[in-house]
Amino acid sequence: MRQLISNYGLFLREFRRTFHTTGAILPSSPRLGRALARFVPDATSNGGGSDSQRRILEAGPGTGAVTNQIVARLGERDRLELVELNDRFVAHLRERFTREPALAAVASRMEIHHAPIQDLPGTAQYDVIVSGLPLNNFSVELAESILTSYKRLLKSGGTLSFFEYVAVRPMRTIASGQKERRRLRGLTELLGSLCRQHEFARQMVLTNVPPAWVHHLRFE
Repeated sequence: MRQLISNYGLFLREFRRTFHTTGAILPSSPRLGRALARFVPDATSNGGGSDSQRRILEAGPGTGAVTNQIVARLGERDRLELVELNDRFVAHLRERFTREPALAAVASRMEIHHAPIQDLPGTAQYDVIVSGLPLNNFSVELAESILTSYKRLLKSGGTLSFFEYVAVRPMRTIASGQKERRRLRGLTELLGSLCRQHEFARQMVLTNVPPAWVHHLRFE
């Protein structure tokens, strides 16, 4: 309970300080976390275990609400990497991976990148990418740049999972000026085209604040 209060307190402070990149007033609910981590290999499944090794990337972990669900599904040899731009969240995550038993158990197979996702080097690095970045808060150009990085970093046959809040763009459009409506229309076109071409599964999570859609994509 103390850890939960700490996570919520930090998240609320960063929401007030950096809403543009934090994008939510509360950390993701456990059910949203499980939906986002759906295609992370489970240690008891055929995709996990000691005979296979996969690389998992979480972009925008924040205080680590979804990270908890990813760690619970890691196979014995899987590696987890987190990429987070917010320096306070980075410090909080590093502290959690040294102190909390479930996270400390995988700390030797975990790495935190304090950088934007676009700065990660290489291609076809990851089997699964889980994104917590608030794409609907960004410019069309920035969202497109992030999605291009996901495509570059994801292995053939790998899965990208990301979420967006239900009806967020239509609701914002109603109360927005012309410039903001153009941005929202551009994001609708960008994300709509992406999902039409590559989405293979979608889930609605009502037990989250606010409710959210989770999209699962493959680019092959």
